[in-house]
Amino acid sequence: MRLRNLIILTVIVPLFVVLVVFSLVAIKSLEDNVRSKLQTEVEIITRALSTSLSYAVARDSPTPLEEALQSAFSFHRIYGAYVFDLQGREVYGLGLGKDLFTAEEIRQVIERDDLYSNYRQHEGWTYYSAITPLRTQDGTVHGVLQVNRLNTGIENYTGFISVVAVLVFVIGAAGIVFSIWWGFRRFIERPLNRLLHVMLLVEDGDRSQRATIEGPAEYRRLASGLNGMLDAMAEKDRDIEARQNREMELEKRLRKSKKLAELGVLAAGVAHEIGAPLTVINGQAQRLARRDVIGDDERAKLGRIRGEVERIVEIVRQLMELGRQHNVEKGELALDQLIQNASDLVEEELEPRNIRLDIDLPSPTPHLLANGQQIVQVLTNLLRNAAQAPDVSHVRVRARTNNHELTLYVEDNGPGIPVDNHQHVFDPFFTTKPVGQGSGLGLSMVHRIINDHGGTIGVFNSALGGAGFEITLPLTETASA
Repeated sequence: MRLRNLIILTVIVPLFVVLVVFSLVAIKSLEDNVRSKLQTEVEIITRALSTSLSYAVARDSPTPLEEALQSAFSFHRIYGAYVFDLQGREVYGLGLGKDLFTAEEIRQVIERDDLYSNYRQHEGWTYYSAITPLRTQDGTVHGVLQVNRLNTGIENYTGFISVVAVLVFVIGAAGIVFSIWWGFRRFIERPLNRLLHVMLLVEDGDRSQRATIEGPAEYRRLASGLNGMLDAMAEKDRDIEARQNREMELEKRLRKSKKLAELGVLAAGVAHEIGAPLTVINGQAQRLARRDVIGDDERAKLGRIRGEVERIVEIVRQLMELGRQHNVEKGELALDQLIQNASDLVEEELEPRNIRLDIDLPSPTPHLLANGQQIVQVLTNLLRNAAQAPDVSHVRVRARTNNHELTLYVEDNGPGIPVDNHQHVFDPFFTTKPVGQGSGLGLSMVHRIINDHGGTIGVFNSALGGAGFEITLPLTETASA
């Protein structure tokens, strides 16, 4: 059942029933009160006239009798006054209603010796008539006095009042019902329908819907509460989406770390096997270069062989470092000092190309628990890669702290790294440099060092236009765990 109908049935209908009963009782009480006053007045007038008429009847003179009866008409609504003898015959009378009582009824009043009154109908008129015996001074009954008061529509008047009251009640009830229906529809049903419409749209998936804050104060609070709930849900959805994205990114980085670890172990094994032959080759080339029987051209070629062998040995060393498990010895270090040490090491590569280095750090400078040498190696490698990229004129290093983590950004305005290569930049031997200018192990070493510190590293397209690297490091040992 609808709320509107429920209110009408449980509140309005019982209220109207109570009002109807109350109105009927009030009208009935009014009618009884009017009748009672009418009867009382007639009886008082009858008793008053009976005293004076008793003398006139006893004297048997028509003149005093006529004067006494005429005096009765000075009272309001007295329309008839008659005197009857003991046999019920008229002695003298004036006005209307002479035949209201029969002779037998008059004799019965004499026998009861008391006033009798009642409503009587005669010739289409309604009277209230009272009959009382007339006594002399010695108490002897000599006749009967009848006083008639015309009921000038008292029943019709009260009936008219009842009809008018019922009509006014019906009209008022209809007006009240219409007012309640209109007010309910405008101030209750319409706001509820608007809120329900918003809820249905949200249920269908449109989370951008918001309720209009208007109408009565209760509905404004309800709409505001609904909007607050939807805003909170939207915020939670954004948090969940961001958390899912972070978890997906973390999962990708974990897979990358596992892949690099496996490659590092394989590379370390290969490097160990290559190391011994390279030592033999380097030794034999050195011995051959010492002989006097060879010429300068051969000795130069042997020197080039030894240089390439040294390069291979360095790559082998890096491979072995990449696959080795490390126990990082950490200490509490200031971030600005670590960045300054790294910038000093790459200053010779930045100045010749007029590359500007901007450092943006929070105040006070954060301290982190790390191995200073390895963190400087990471920063040096990233700054050197930025300095070696073509068309770079601006390099920026900035840091932000969030709870117990430090986020470090290294960015440049160079050509950047294609998006398709973002997932490969930390792979061993992957490089965008020309052949012979890079081993492709630098970023792999950076990834291994950051991973050993319990942090993460990723690549993104910088707002400066080039490549950007995001490093997250724990500030405390607890955060690292």
